[in-house]
Amino acid sequence: MLQDVLKSKCTLFADGVQTILRGQENRTRRVVMVKGNLVQNARSDQRGVSARVNRDGMYGFASVAEYTPEAAEKVIKAATDNALLLGRHSDKRIVLPPSFGTGIIPTSGQIVDADQKRIIELCRTVDDHIAEKYPDLTSRVVVYTEDSMDKIIYTSDAYNGHVLYPRAHMYVVMDSETKDGVPVEMMDVFGGYGGFDDHFTDPETMWPKIDRIYERLMDKKEGVYADAGYKTVVLGGMMGGMLAHEAVGHTVEADLVRGGSVAGPNLNKRVASDLVTMVDFAHTYDGAAAPLPVYLDDEGTKAEDAVLIKDGILVGYMNDRESAAEYGMTPLGNARGWGFSDEPLIRMRNTCILPGKNTVEELIASVDDGYYLIDSGNGQADLTGEFMFGVTCGYEIKNGKLGRALLDTTVTGVAFDMLKSVDMISDEVIWSTSGTCGKKQPMAVGMGGPHLRCKIMIGGR
Repeated sequence: MLQDVLKSKCTLFADGVQTILRGQENRTRRVVMVKGNLVQNARSDQRGVSARVNRDGMYGFASVAEYTPEAAEKVIKAATDNALLLGRHSDKRIVLPPSFGTGIIPTSGQIVDADQKRIIELCRTVDDHIAEKYPDLTSRVVVYTEDSMDKIIYTSDAYNGHVLYPRAHMYVVMDSETKDGVPVEMMDVFGGYGGFDDHFTDPETMWPKIDRIYERLMDKKEGVYADAGYKTVVLGGMMGGMLAHEAVGHTVEADLVRGGSVAGPNLNKRVASDLVTMVDFAHTYDGAAAPLPVYLDDEGTKAEDAVLIKDGILVGYMNDRESAAEYGMTPLGNARGWGFSDEPLIRMRNTCILPGKNTVEELIASVDDGYYLIDSGNGQADLTGEFMFGVTCGYEIKNGKLGRALLDTTVTGVAFDMLKSVDMISDEVIWSTSGTCGKKQPMAVGMGGPHLRCKIMIGGR
């Protein structure tokens, strides 16, 4: 973990000047094995310090790729000079956002570095198991990744703290072909918040889920194309989570609201059925740690849950301190930067729709003719809420029972229209910690949700 070399430099914070000093280290670990061949073996570390200053209504930012007391002093001065320089060339002034509390956020978690040799041995063990048990695959890929962030944050008028975001994941990809020679693929991910030893000390715990990947691949190998049209579907937790993040979540980030997103004119209006409540959770969900716990953001705001949709009504945005002042809201800890040289942006943390009262089995049994859509491999959405997502795993539903698997297809629609059609929600939530949002800069996010019964446009062949 980072050693604190910044605290002594807080004496350089000028009176009446809002200052944020952040030291940060990002560590990545990546091993890729394709059909038993090690094709990538990488480790990287990036460390530095940055400062942001609001002086006379103008922000100045500076960073340096060095983590020392001298570097901290340098960036405070450079950020102040940048604010003064910008102020001489712009009439626009930023109202200094008020403080929403001060204090110290205790250090959360830890980052423990695993030897690269252990990571490679794990990948080889998993690959050997797949090769021996499933020799009929046309290809197999095992990928191990870590992307951990370690931050020390000091502010002039908000909270201080040392926060850590360790993540370790393994992706297993299996490939086969249909009888017509069409390639088919199935993938799943293991691991989560924490490090190597939190998830991968016993590879045998992975075997049941690896079996499920193979079983679904064999189903898909005999799969059919969906019938195109406006269909009743059951969206699995990860499909619903992808839609909640991409097609809804981004539209209610206040900087994108300012840029013209559909959420702007819809605040305090109905955007979903009254079954739908959507929350961006900070660090706790249902009495336990959220998938990616965030206790303090990079502006020194103490992280709290942000309620976005309540009983179908759009009730709030995700904010940084500046946008919260602009929209008359309270900042809840959504401003984060990926690297030490990145200014904080408004970002999601753990965004999902709250569970309902029905079981997954009841949702499926309620559909006479439709589809069960489990996983998405990719997708996109714009600020109107219009989306298109690929479906990589799904099944027919006929007379309330699962039928044949689906070959890859797509779903399209407008998020707020789709959410208004939600008429059943399952009582369980499926979470994923492997998400990385790409808004201007990468960011680790937790994503997921319950199963939803709704109507959506599905593509055919």
